[in-house]
Amino acid sequence: MTTRPFWRADAQALRPFIGRADLGLHLNLTAGAPLTAMPRLAPGGVLPGVGALIRASLTGRLPESEIRAEIAAQLNAFAGGLGREPDFLDGHQHVHVLPGVRRWALEALARRGLAGKAYVRDSGDGLRNILARRVEAPKALLVSALAQGFAAAARRAGFAANQGFAGFSAFDPARAYAPDFAAFLTNPGPRHLVMCHPGYVDGALDAGDSVTASRLKELAFLASPEFRAVLGARGARSVRFADL
Repeated sequence: MTTRPFWRADAQALRPFIGRADLGLHLNLTAGAPLTAMPRLAPGGVLPGVGALIRASLTGRLPESEIRAEIAAQLNAFAGGLGREPDFLDGHQHVHVLPGVRRWALEALARRGLAGKAYVRDSGDGLRNILARRVEAPKALLVSALAQGFAAAARRAGFAANQGFAGFSAFDPARAYAPDFAAFLTNPGPRHLVMCHPGYVDGALDAGDSVTASRLKELAFLASPEFRAVLGARGARSVRFADL
């Protein structure tokens, strides 16, 4: 998230992973302050909540010029911090799939010559697959409905996307994560993407995000032999998107 105050320092920490991991822009239109002046979307310099953004998207009230400028600014901040363009684009709270935003984001990537190079995240999946996983199905169904048509739009614009998506979390620190991750591998697509939210908790995270303790649990699982065991039991392996 290039809008966050710690982006510049974190970008330096990410540089050693260029070429070893896919590094992409997590487009943000709902948390904290934007990089540009957005008097209509973010009066007072504070971005709206995701509910307000969804309503504006579905009723055709998004300020196109403001959002186009903000997308460009966030992409510029990514390139400035890492000295390269992103490998992929997705969105905080899946804002990149919203009607309006999706077109402006894809066009911004295309203008940077990233068609056929960068990929994008399709946050949708089939009804049967979502229900079979039995983890946060209402949330997954809502986002999938909002993402209808996104993958087709991405293909038309020249961008690859995943096929199959899971990982919706209750963010409950008391809930075991390993069984949920195993469920995320149920009915996988041919290019299956599992969203996850690992991280360390510090003062900056406490101040700007309600999701804290569950991030530590996800990190511990993904760094453990249990993660590899779950993959093996499901006949799965983790790869970079380019390998697909």
